[in-house]
Amino acid sequence: MFFVIIAALVLPIFLIYRHFSPRDDKKQRYAEEARRRGCAPAPVMRKKGFLGFGHLLDGLKASRQERGPQHVIEAIDGEMGPDVHTVIVPISDYELIDVSEHRTASWKPMFGLGIFTSRGEQWKQSRALVRPQFATDQINDLELYERHVQQLFAAIDKHQNREHNEGFTHPFDLQPLFYNMALDVMTEMLYGHSVHSQDPSERVELPSLPGYDPPDRERIGYHMDGGKAWIEIRGAFWKYRWLLPPWWFNEHCAAIHKYAEWFVQLRLQQGEKYMDGLRHQSGRPNSDRFVLLNELAHVTQDPVELRSQTLNVLTAGRDTTAALLGWIFYFLSRHRDVWVRLRCEIILIYGPYQEDDPGVTFRQLRDGLHYLTAVINETLRMAPVVPLNDRISLRDTVLPRGGGPNRDKPVFVPEGTQILIPTYALGQRPDIWGPDADQYRPERWLENGGRKFGFEYVPFGGGARQCLGQQLARIKASYVVIRMLQRYDAILSAEYPPDAPIRFHHTIENRSGSGVQVRVHDSTWDDSS
Repeated sequence: MFFVIIAALVLPIFLIYRHFSPRDDKKQRYAEEARRRGCAPAPVMRKKGFLGFGHLLDGLKASRQERGPQHVIEAIDGEMGPDVHTVIVPISDYELIDVSEHRTASWKPMFGLGIFTSRGEQWKQSRALVRPQFATDQINDLELYERHVQQLFAAIDKHQNREHNEGFTHPFDLQPLFYNMALDVMTEMLYGHSVHSQDPSERVELPSLPGYDPPDRERIGYHMDGGKAWIEIRGAFWKYRWLLPPWWFNEHCAAIHKYAEWFVQLRLQQGEKYMDGLRHQSGRPNSDRFVLLNELAHVTQDPVELRSQTLNVLTAGRDTTAALLGWIFYFLSRHRDVWVRLRCEIILIYGPYQEDDPGVTFRQLRDGLHYLTAVINETLRMAPVVPLNDRISLRDTVLPRGGGPNRDKPVFVPEGTQILIPTYALGQRPDIWGPDADQYRPERWLENGGRKFGFEYVPFGGGARQCLGQQLARIKASYVVIRMLQRYDAILSAEYPPDAPIRFHHTIENRSGSGVQVRVHDSTWDDSS
């Protein structure tokens, strides 16, 4: 019913647009330029549905069913065949002019202009402002990670019922716990104060700030999720987004702005004393502590820019890490052999779990454990945290192949064309990853001397706009995985089907001399041999 109403509203606007749209020789110019460059047209999917909006509505429906990435593959394979990888998808007759009218218009109301939402000179300024803050020495606060991982363990332990369940936890969903933990880490790293969504009793009383109500630390995650759900719809409808009801989206935006603005105003009013008011549970002086807002305030005093830059980093840092962790444990729960091998590597290097001394060093996280790195890479291939990305051509250019009857000719891309990059579909191609592309197999990253990254693997983007925070996301994910596998044994026992809910079981590890014995139910591995 919602889409029928929208279609009825769009129809008169569309007809007026078609009637008054300028008639020029664009198509002829494009054809001549394509011939001059030796290009051939890419295959074109059939128009579908009312006014050509069928593909758009199908995509929105699939997204609401949480299967948008799979829909891209099914739609193209179903109509064009599995060997066609570059297609033109007609949606009505509108065209996107540049990213400032698309991504920025969709995201700016909630997060403002920052490194994630801007382009051109604005993007360069944002990147120059934020990039130094992602230097190695700024993201190695393992004490911060450990404190929030301990709260994660406490949340997991609440699900235990050893007396009635033979040591296993009740079935439960890990994903919300990962989102809470990532939100706690990022808010503390950005503003110095964690929202403590995992354990609200840890929240400290904030100082009074004349003219500003205290921020809503309890519902900030809810508003971020709700706002981004609307952003997805707004982006899909593009120039017709003004037809969407604004009330709920505006409510989320206002709450998110209010949250960030409170800390920005506190930092601007207190200056360097802002750091003195922070609580540091490790006992180290606050002068040694990294807080992004404080660092940015040394460069700019513009409250809108400080709010926008920190919110841009907040949404990227929270969602990528939480999604990556969720998918890692999704695959580990369904591939016991991978779980066993990974846990053996971790126990061999770090030893069994110790609450007071995790024994994890930043150098080891940065350099990566071989199999853990392979697990992360394979997870990002199978389930990239950004399954669909897009770019806009700033000038006439070409794609190197995809045109012509054999799809080996270059494809002409006129200025202003939107190019969708389905990173999920890219990771499922047998011609790139082999006949087992649909199988979760981390070993593929270790074979033949190790696989190198190329543009067939872009989970964090590529080129100039490659994500600045990918190293931070990998380090946080690695730390959590190490601590989780140190503390917990196998996820599934033999009597549970592969699609059973996550279940944890404790075990005992024995370490003597150079030998480490790790018992995973009925599987034993001993490195002394």
